[in-house]
Amino acid sequence: MNSICLMGRLTGDPELKTTQSGVSLTNFSVAVDRRSKDQERQTDFINCVAWRYTAEFITRYFRKGQRIAVQGSLQSRSYTANDGSKRTVYEVVVDNAFFCESKGGQTAGAPNYDSQIPQVSEARPAFSTANTGDFEEILTDEELPF
Repeated sequence: MNSICLMGRLTGDPELKTTQSGVSLTNFSVAVDRRSKDQERQTDFINCVAWRYTAEFITRYFRKGQRIAVQGSLQSRSYTANDGSKRTVYEVVVDNAFFCESKGGQTAGAPNYDSQIPQVSEARPAFSTANTGDFEEILTDEELPF
């Protein structure tokens, strides 16, 4: 299984870009702290890429220095550099991004980007509203096919 979850701080403002076919994307780096064997804190800088709605979400609500949690998968890609050498890049392809700071947890003087989150005014049902006429209702565990 290829699944990665990271929590850290953005090393720069994410910038929204668009491919020639009109697909949104953003590349950014997350500084993630870890402890070494001698308990010294070290920081890894993890390159990330997000596509479509996730890219738009990140560029709209996150800024340099802000804590972010991302969930996605590790991807490698190879290319030939201008000097002719072959290089391999590893990056996290972000599927989901999450806020890690509360509105009250902001650093003094830092802008409060969380307040810009759109509020959903209508409640959503906790169940599917799809037509279930093609399904047979299962009432007991003995009726399950597994």
